[in-house]
Amino acid sequence: MRLLKLSVMLFLSFLLLWSGLQNTALEQVDSKSQERDDSTESSITYLRKTSESQIKKNKVDNQSDTLSYTVTKKQIDLLRGRLRNDLNDNRIDIDSVKRTFSDQLMHQLIPYWYGTPWSFGGHTSTPRKGKIACGYFVSTTLKDMGLKLNRFTLAQKSPIDEAKAISCGTEIKTISDNDSNQALVAINKFVQEGIYFIGFDTGHVGFLMKQNNTLYLVHSNYLSPISVCIEPLATARVFKNFTKFHLVDISHNEKLIRKWLNNEVLF
Repeated sequence: MRLLKLSVMLFLSFLLLWSGLQNTALEQVDSKSQERDDSTESSITYLRKTSESQIKKNKVDNQSDTLSYTVTKKQIDLLRGRLRNDLNDNRIDIDSVKRTFSDQLMHQLIPYWYGTPWSFGGHTSTPRKGKIACGYFVSTTLKDMGLKLNRFTLAQKSPIDEAKAISCGTEIKTISDNDSNQALVAINKFVQEGIYFIGFDTGHVGFLMKQNNTLYLVHSNYLSPISVCIEPLATARVFKNFTKFHLVDISHNEKLIRKWLNNEVLF
């Protein structure tokens, strides 16, 4: 009888001990689960705050860029006046003016536009505010350089007609080849160091820059990244989608440069 009671007591003690261990284990699991939840919530909160901070920073940068862009345009206008006077007084030659125009367009003005979203009907006049189509990117930057033109009229022209307007009666080189590699060779052979207008058959326009013997496409890209960008022409997906290209010299176009200097209507 005593043996039976002892056995029962031992069994009950075992049950109580096992139950206690289970509760402790469950508490530990709940504690770890809560820690994970707290950690996840903390990470989400951190990312949210970081994103909000970045958005606010971008807004500030956009406002700063807008102000800087306005200042840059005014500086280019003042520079144009000095160049005109210096050229008239024979202190510089027309080649110096051409180089300055190209440098200001490609390295001072256009960089503000990188990252501005593309859309088919986009026609914003302010970098990184709103969206801009390929034609409006070309016409707006040329207008902001000080060329006297209607940016809406120019942007709405077909690529070949836009080429005619920008050429000011100078040569328009059309290159056609079903092989993109051969087309690239032909373009590279024709283009000098500097900036050109490039029209893609009937569907797209942009700037073509040759620097250190490498061709770059500067355009509002309807493919990735779907924004204004600069990329090597050889690897640009847009380039490989076309077989006909219209090229107009901008950097070495004396007629265009003199129209810019003298504030004459482009077309």
